[in-house]
Amino acid sequence: MEKREQLYEGKAKRVFRTSEPDVYWVEYKDDATAFNGEKKGQIAGKGELNNRISSIFFTMLKERGIDNHFIRTLSATEQLVRQVRIIPIEVVVRNIAAGSLAKRLGFAEGTALKQPVVEFYYKNDELGDPLINYSHARVLGIADDADLTVLESIGLKVNEILKTYLAERNVILVDFKLEFGTTSDGNILLADEISPDTCRFWDMETKEKLDKDRFRRDLGGVEEAYQEMLRRLGGEMHV
Repeated sequence: MEKREQLYEGKAKRVFRTSEPDVYWVEYKDDATAFNGEKKGQIAGKGELNNRISSIFFTMLKERGIDNHFIRTLSATEQLVRQVRIIPIEVVVRNIAAGSLAKRLGFAEGTALKQPVVEFYYKNDELGDPLINYSHARVLGIADDADLTVLESIGLKVNEILKTYLAERNVILVDFKLEFGTTSDGNILLADEISPDTCRFWDMETKEKLDKDRFRRDLGGVEEAYQEMLRRLGGEMHV
């Protein structure tokens, strides 16, 4: 298979066409951003860490019945994925109050929620990825009620699988963001990545943050936190 022209470069990844029409080549970068791109930097080795962590999560989820775009890892920072048209909606599932939810609803950070909270955000950098609901999605023409019901259902299933999987590794799943895409035949697949960039992970005993909040909040030890997450998932770096 040949790597061909670049289709897209985002905050964390580059996407390329391949010689196969339904397969994309994804390259993870070390670049780091926060607050809708207002804060920028680099995390040494992040591209490799997120590539390996996402590969582990996607493989595990597929084994548990969650279809997704991941095909296989190519190198330390590259993977092959199925071609999808990304739905411009971020699905956020929250188990514990943190980040914007804590600010909006007045919860103290770390408060366990009575049930998982599912939120939809419109993927639009210029607007700052605003929180939306079913009515907004219909008016914007980006998804219908049936699609949103599917996204919510898959998000909750992924939540239950990840919570159990991570608890066995002494990690609390605080919250996480998912993205989805549609295949050429109209199926909705889990896509993008699942990593410390897109999830909040806390150590079960110490509540130490093992995710991008260490970068957002200038806590230090960012690379070490990502490395620790890979270690707990049973992976390793190949420098």
